[in-house]
Amino acid sequence: MTLPYSDADAPPSEAHAPHSDTDAPPFDTDVPAARLRDLLGYLRAHRSTIAVVVALSVVGAAFSLAQPLAVNAVIASVGAGEPFGGTVGVLVGLVLGSGVLGAIGLYLLERTAEGVVLDARRALVRHLLRLPVREYDARRTGDLVSRVGSDTTMVRAALTGGLVDALGGSLVFVGALVAMAILDPALLGITAAVIAVAVVGVVIASGRIQALTQASQEAVGAVAAGVERALSAIRTVRAANATEREVARLEADATDAYGFGVRIARVGAVLWPVSGLAVQGAFLGVLGVGGYRVASGTITVADLVTFILFLFMMLMPLGQFFGAVTTVRSALGALARIQEILDLPTEEDDPAAAPRAATSDTSASGVGPGHGAAGPGAAGEPLDVPPSLEPADALLSFDDVTFGYHPARPVLRGVSLVVPRGSTTAIVGPSGAGKSTLLALVERFYEPDGGAVRLAGTDVRELPRAVLRGQIGYVEQEAPVLAGTIRENLLMAAPAADEARCRQVLASVNLLERIDEVPEGLDAVVGDDGAGLSGGERQRLAIARALLGAAPLLLLDEPTASLDSRNEQAMQHAIRSAAEGRTVLIVAHRLATVAHADQIVVLDRGEVVAAGTHEALLGSSPLYLELARHQLLV
Repeated sequence: MTLPYSDADAPPSEAHAPHSDTDAPPFDTDVPAARLRDLLGYLRAHRSTIAVVVALSVVGAAFSLAQPLAVNAVIASVGAGEPFGGTVGVLVGLVLGSGVLGAIGLYLLERTAEGVVLDARRALVRHLLRLPVREYDARRTGDLVSRVGSDTTMVRAALTGGLVDALGGSLVFVGALVAMAILDPALLGITAAVIAVAVVGVVIASGRIQALTQASQEAVGAVAAGVERALSAIRTVRAANATEREVARLEADATDAYGFGVRIARVGAVLWPVSGLAVQGAFLGVLGVGGYRVASGTITVADLVTFILFLFMMLMPLGQFFGAVTTVRSALGALARIQEILDLPTEEDDPAAAPRAATSDTSASGVGPGHGAAGPGAAGEPLDVPPSLEPADALLSFDDVTFGYHPARPVLRGVSLVVPRGSTTAIVGPSGAGKSTLLALVERFYEPDGGAVRLAGTDVRELPRAVLRGQIGYVEQEAPVLAGTIRENLLMAAPAADEARCRQVLASVNLLERIDEVPEGLDAVVGDDGAGLSGGERQRLAIARALLGAAPLLLLDEPTASLDSRNEQAMQHAIRSAAEGRTVLIVAHRLATVAHADQIVVLDRGEVVAAGTHEALLGSSPLYLELARHQLLV
């Protein structure tokens, strides 16, 4: 049962990106071409199965090559009036054996293909969730999702389309070629001339298919990104009467993808007749010339029939080769998009974010009470932290920090401030002042361009991210709630927390009564982006999740932005309760939320312009006084 929507708290009128202070730089969409060895790299983990498939193909090829010889023996026996029952039995056995081996090989190949797709998807998912935040800023979510879905499926098609099977078929091709050369070199020359023209045409055209497939997958990614964009803001789209415009935009993207698909089909439409004409031409040439040679007594009828059987046996793997070239070229176009993501440095590997002097000491106990919740740096578990984190009055400090999402447009300019241990410090100021960016730098979503952010005197870049984030409870501005149950959302921060603790934190943010309204309680289901909860309820659930983690440092970005006056008061009480035994850094537009903070820092255009208590700032900061007057606090 899905949690019903509540109107107790009105949803926010608009969503703000965590770095809404500026725009992210444009992203270069050029994707390098993938190579065949990149595709073969996915097969290394399945070497044993591939070896079995190849072995089966070798035995199957021997069975297949023996069949025309058995037919030749039957024809010769019939012509000589000799018994041929045993030879027919051998022929039937060869046909059945070839079929059984082919079925087993096909199953193993299909299973291997599924395994390769699984490996590719695992690698992509692991990598996608570890990219630097800047990469998510620069890319569209739907396009990234399409790489996990449609692009990996195309890699599968390369295997099931005949890559490995064509390798086994090559044995049949070579064996048939040798047998044909022994039977009649002249007929083989006619066959080779026709086939060579077709092979050259297929290889040349397949390069065009790879380029078109890569462009087509980019277009498909754009469609997926557009759909994700529209569905994630469907209420805004409907309210603005923009449905038809969004439909038109998506139809244009779909038309682009259609155009590339048609161009691929056009090239394919040329390839298949070429291969078909090659088969027919070779057959007709062999039949005509071979008939003449039989009539002239150069070869026997049995040899001509055997040669034609070997011809078809050679053409079958040749058809597999044509199909393999086409599908592999298509897969390489999709693989280029997969490799583009896998080649990106992860957050830990990013040279721009590398720690300058990472250290650890297993004897340290953490930066404050309750050391996180689960995993490295989690609450209630031993934590490897540099000893310099312990003895310091300032838990958090910014030392002449400069930062910009774009080098030419700095968001923060020489910001210096100190957050004392156990205090509540508020950051206020106009929109675009850089408030949320400060929190993002603490979490190391981004690295400062200049200066340093220090946790108890240690530059955060010298701490492993798992250790750093294990000490921080972070509630971002949009307060995301993941699709799933209330319990699953809470336990993200503390997987080991019991139901009593979950209910306790929900009660502290005035959300327990709402959860108890439905029979499922903590197991009530919410949809994507917290559908089924109001904006304020999503905000409070996110705060409850951070509180459950029991981290010593709590970062709150606009925690009361989506709350009505009644729930805002409850939230203020929850924040004050949460601040007991913790250090809190809170960003707020509503001054009433932070009026009782130990320290209020006023930020304007990326610079600290004032700091002090609420009463002191009313008399010393014109900007703070202006903000207070606009909010009717004075």
